[in-house]
Amino acid sequence: MSRSTNPFGDLAARDHAFYGLVWASATLSARVDRALRRAHDLPLSWFEVMLWLNTQDDVLSASDLGAKTVLSRSQVSRVLDSLQARGLVERATAPHDARSVHIVLTPTGRTIFAAADTTRREALAEVFDDRLDDTDIAALEAIWAKLKQDPVP
Repeated sequence: MSRSTNPFGDLAARDHAFYGLVWASATLSARVDRALRRAHDLPLSWFEVMLWLNTQDDVLSASDLGAKTVLSRSQVSRVLDSLQARGLVERATAPHDARSVHIVLTPTGRTIFAAADTTRREALAEVFDDRLDDTDIAALEAIWAKLKQDPVP
């Protein structure tokens, strides 16, 4: 989003940078969501939960997933219900604590996730990967690291 095509008018640099992040998030998320729904009948929120489940060595609880995703706890619960109904995740009682439930991808869930991840990468290739070089990616990683830090009380 260039400053000359900024739909928000003449903003200060920090405001423009913030709204640029908002724009990028909304635009890229919508693009990926459309591609995942079209190819796999899989909303982006489902994919995000599956992503976290796929990348973890240990099993996760629903509350762990809520802390990792951008979804609320109730949204995570609804997504898990939908994923379980499609046979993509399983809930199991934790062996060390009968009150805790762990969530894992099923073999079918892993297969669907792999195909969906390919779709996600294809949807982003032209508008993200092809436009950003390794220096840009490193700069974004540094920015995200700063933004993720807890503020000093």
